[in-house]
Parts: sequence; C-alpha cells; structure tokens
Amino acid sequence: MIRRTLAALLLVLFTQAASVSTQNVNAAHKTASPVPVVIPFEFVTRHILIKVRINNSAPLSFILDTGDKVAVVDLGKARSLGLTLEGSVNVGGAGAGTLKGSMVRDASLNVVGLDGITQPVVMAIPLDGLAPRFGHAIDGIIGADFIGQFALEIDYPGRVLRFYDKAKFEYSGSGEAIPLTFVNGGYPVISSEILIAGRQPITGRFVIDIGSGAALALHRPFVEREELLAATPKTIRAIGTGGAGGKVTGRSGRIAGIRIGKFLIENLPTLFSEDKTGAFANSELQGNIGALILSKFKVIFEYSRARMILEPNSSLPELILPAGSGLRIIAEGSDYKTYRVDELLEGSPATEAGFQTGDVVLTVDGRPAAEFTLTNLHELLEKPSTRKISVRRGEKTLDITLTPRRLI
Repeated sequence: MIRRTLAALLLVLFTQAASVSTQNVNAAHKTASPVPVVIPFEFVTRHILIKVRINNSAPLSFILDTGDKVAVVDLGKARSLGLTLEGSVNVGGAGAGTLKGSMVRDASLNVVGLDGITQPVVMAIPLDGLAPRFGHAIDGIIGADFIGQFALEIDYPGRVLRFYDKAKFEYSGSGEAIPLTFVNGGYPVISSEILIAGRQPITGRFVIDIGSGAALALHRPFVEREELLAATPKTIRAIGTGGAGGKVTGRSGRIAGIRIGKFLIENLPTLFSEDKTGAFANSELQGNIGALILSKFKVIFEYSRARMILEPNSSLPELILPAGSGLRIIAEGSDYKTYRVDELLEGSPATEAGFQTGDVVLTVDGRPAAEFTLTNLHELLEKPSTRKISVRRGEKTLDITLTPRRLI
C-alpha cells in the first residue's frame, strides 16, 4: 500500500528546496514572448475549474491546484470511464482522516483547447464529497506536473488562463517576481512576513495554494509557538473548513497583515488551525496562502525559473470578507440546486435570525433558489445587506430576515 498526500483541498507540505533571491522584473523584453494559448475557467467557490478529457472522454471538470502534484481523477468517475485501477493508495491532507484509492494505469488527459499536451492520470481517489461544497461536479485535480510545463498566467478578473512557451517567455510588466522553492517535488513555497499588532514581523514559509478558497491558514505548531491566538483580539469558531482528511478545527480571526514581496495585504482574515494531525498540524511550514489573497493579482508561475510574478489588480486595496452570515450552505441533488443549511455559527446573524441546520433554502429576495449557484449564494451572503430568505423546515415554510455583518 502506498501512502501519498496532496495539498490545499488535499493539502500536504514537507521538504524544502534551495531558495532564490528576490528580483524585480521591470526590465524590457529580451525577446518577444510567444503568443499564449488562452483558456477560460470557471471560478467556483474561489477555485479554478477547467475542462479536460481523459482518453478522449466527454469534457470533465478538474480543479487547477498548485497544492497538488500529479493528475488525480475521482474514483467513481475512473470506474465509469473504465480506467484500469491497480493496488491501493491512502491520501491525506487537511483534516485528520485519509481517502483510500487506487493507482491508474494507461490513462492520460488533455486540457480542452490546449492541443497536443497530454499528462498521465496517476491515481484515483473518491472526490464526491467535494461536489456539495462546490455546488458543481468535481471530476479530478491537476497540479504541479502540468503547471510546470508552461509559464502560466492566471487572470482572475478576466477568468482566463494564458499558457506561454516557458523557454521563450519574458516578463516586462510592473509586477514583482517572488522566488519559489518547492516541497515534496512540486508544491510552491515562498518566504513571507506576517504582521501581528504590537509585535515585530514574523517570517515564515508558506505554500502558494490556488486550490484553497481561503485567504491565509496558519498551522497549529506555528500558532502555538508564537502564541498567536492570545495576540488576536477576537476569534470565532471556524466553520465550513475542510480537506481530504475531513473537517478542519480551528479559530477564525484577523491579523494586521501579510507582506509578500513589496505588497502588503492588511487586516487579513486568518484561520488559526487547532488540528492535532493532518496537513494543518505540519511544523515544517507555517501555513498556506489561498485564492482570497492571490486573486488580488495577476499571477504568473514560472516553475522552470523558480519564481512567481505578482501584478496587482484593482482589488488589492479592498478589505477581504467584510461581512458574514454564520451559515454554511451545501448543494445537493443531481443539478446541485437544492441548498441546505449544513452548519451554523453560534452568536451569528444566522442563529439570531432563527435558521436551523437542515433548513432548505427556497427563495432569496423573492427569487427561486434554483436561479442561483452555490457560488452566487456565498457571495450574496458576504454583503452587509438585509436578505429575505424563505426556507423549508420539515413540512413548514418559513420566512427569515438575515442581515450579514462583519464577524471578525
């Protein structure tokens, strides 16, 4: 039996590679960069989803994740496609548990629109637990082995990926190159400073994790060593946080900020992990930086040059997550259009308004819930505006008024 680990959704982080000094990249082109191949993506609960085919299958939805190395397919999808499965593999990550899967033989995938580039599918693990949290079918994950073939630009506002020939690409913009090291053969790590009010900046090593929809997650050993919970004025129980190993335990609060190269992101929502096992209990790295931070930039990954280029967009000065409801809603049904309250935060607008776990959302401000996606609902409930929500509770229909507010 093989035991492997993935990062972010399947977060795992371990050995350190050699570091590279920080460099500015304002220079003019040395040679003209090649014309990129442009591929659109869906941004689903702050995760990048792209279409791929496995052995000429119909298009499948894969998460693009720097916290993953090899191509991974959902176990049920692998069986439905008739893929050859061999042996067994245990995959762990955020949370205390593991997933049991198999290795895959004689299967390859290609990204729709990116002709001539294939990659072997290495393993199959059960990913069906992700779909209710995304409101979208999740057929697999693709990561570092794929990303490293290109200079890859992520245009978050434009919702497109640009794939450049890595041997010919030369950057000439106003952004900054941040040196990368790589752990466990492919996961990118940067050195960064976190800012805690009343203290000197604390330097740490953080995974760059586009497969995380959060802002910043700090590992329990680091949190305890630096006594960060005691230094944080207000925290609340973290809800709706998990990974391959199941639910993540911890507290949510805000730190003064994080400095990444020359860029400072202030007043930053942060998960302080309390996990005793799993990726968030790792002591060799201090945490991971997710999409709520990275989406403030155009991000270019050049793994072949061990660097990441950040070019800020207009959202850089905006406060991350100004409000919250205290509701964790999941999507059910074959079309992921049945929205059920799965978890509630005590002392939140949701509990004060009278929501209960198991409530099924019927309408929001008079619109049928089926007109929304789960991503739409999440975004709506992060705005500090009063919402009229109708729910089904058993045989009853109830009208509830909810006003999200800033919780941390």
